[in-house]
Amino acid sequence: MALRIITDTSCDLPEEILNEYAIEMIPLRVTFEDGSTYLDRFELTPERFVYKMAHAKTLPKTASPDLATFINHFKKGIEEAGEVLFVSLSSGLSSTYDTARVANEMLGDKRVQVYDSLTASLGTGILAIRAAQLAQKGLNLEKVVESLNQIRDRGEVLFTLDTLDNIVKGGRLSHIEGKAANILSIKPIFRGIKGKPEVVEKVRGRKKAVKRMMNMLEELVPEGFIERIIGITYVDCKDEAEELYHEIERRFKPEMILMSEMSATIGTYAGIGGLMLNC
Repeated sequence: MALRIITDTSCDLPEEILNEYAIEMIPLRVTFEDGSTYLDRFELTPERFVYKMAHAKTLPKTASPDLATFINHFKKGIEEAGEVLFVSLSSGLSSTYDTARVANEMLGDKRVQVYDSLTASLGTGILAIRAAQLAQKGLNLEKVVESLNQIRDRGEVLFTLDTLDNIVKGGRLSHIEGKAANILSIKPIFRGIKGKPEVVEKVRGRKKAVKRMMNMLEELVPEGFIERIIGITYVDCKDEAEELYHEIERRFKPEMILMSEMSATIGTYAGIGGLMLNC
């Protein structure tokens, strides 16, 4: 019996990786202030998303796929492969996990399991890759989930923002606080803790923030990265992401490095200049 790996578009996996590991992707929905709604990545490219977000007064709203979409994908996966594992964006960031879980309960088939990645962006994508690799080795659904739990527990996610404009638009920071932070060039560094982002440091200046984020990642993974996949995602700051790619390659020598533009789901909150590291 084979295992079908499914995830959502917040995973930010490059197309070639999706194809290489036969990972299926279900799109989240993105709605802008003008009422236009798109399927993330299927109908809305990262470039188009950045343009529309930059010209909007309010943040776009993101929504999980509906119940019928999940049920249809789960049924198809069972028919074609035999077992299905859906690796979801963190339940602490989106309703996607809960919606998928309800859909699975409605389907009532034990050959399907909905898995909370407790992370985001390429953090979710890395778990999907590991699940696919384990499935290729012949492990069944139960064994894959057991191994995935261990990988998830030692995973790390760090990110920094270049501007706090979207945090202000989203109501998580007052206009005065956001303006002051931008004037003083205060760059927060976030760490994913139990599936939710928490500010762990505040640094003056973009370059210092990125450098500190790299050092922090090294501190959090003392055993090294030789058996790790490191993911870099960004919002409209490709040059910085590429510099980070080469620095990681030189300094950490991981098993694999992935680089991708951030999806609308996460990019909405990160804003232009958002830069994230997952491993």
